[in-house]
Amino acid sequence: MLTRWAGTAVAVAALVLGPGYSLAAPPEPPSGYTIGAEDILDVTVWNNTGISRTVPVRPDGKISLPLLDDVQAAGLTPHQLKADLTRRLAKYIGSPEVSVVVREIHSLKVAVIGEVRKPGRFDLRGRTSVLDAIALAGGFNDFARRSKMTIVRVQGSTVTRIPCDYNKVVSEGPIEAFFLRPGDTLVVP
Repeated sequence: MLTRWAGTAVAVAALVLGPGYSLAAPPEPPSGYTIGAEDILDVTVWNNTGISRTVPVRPDGKISLPLLDDVQAAGLTPHQLKADLTRRLAKYIGSPEVSVVVREIHSLKVAVIGEVRKPGRFDLRGRTSVLDAIALAGGFNDFARRSKMTIVRVQGSTVTRIPCDYNKVVSEGPIEAFFLRPGDTLVVP
């Protein structure tokens, strides 16, 4: 069943994207979640309520904790951050037991700009299709050119523009053909 669906999705994507373009597939899940800016973390030090707290990851990627001041968190997995905090706290506390839990994820965002009712940046809560993003942005306004949408994806120094025809996606196939990745921008002219 899944193989049949995957073949259908590829066929629909080929129709929508046209020749020379590849399917905008969802990203491969990483081996461990990487903490990002704006995430909310629960940092707990066993038997030490003075240091334990819920902290936001600042835009510069750091968190602030008593005794340690600013500590880099963005770009690390919770396990890596736990090891770093344990090492740093060992200077002040004998054998600290540290726990790092990601309470809220706010670093995975997509932007929707152009002819939509509420353009802006939106948190990804899971796999998000182009249609999901349009819904988050309140739908199209009266001037939207639905057949001319573009997904702009930046990977390092490479910018990829993926054309997306909303009308073909809706009328000819499964809407799952286009998934957005964190950092993507959907442009609705």
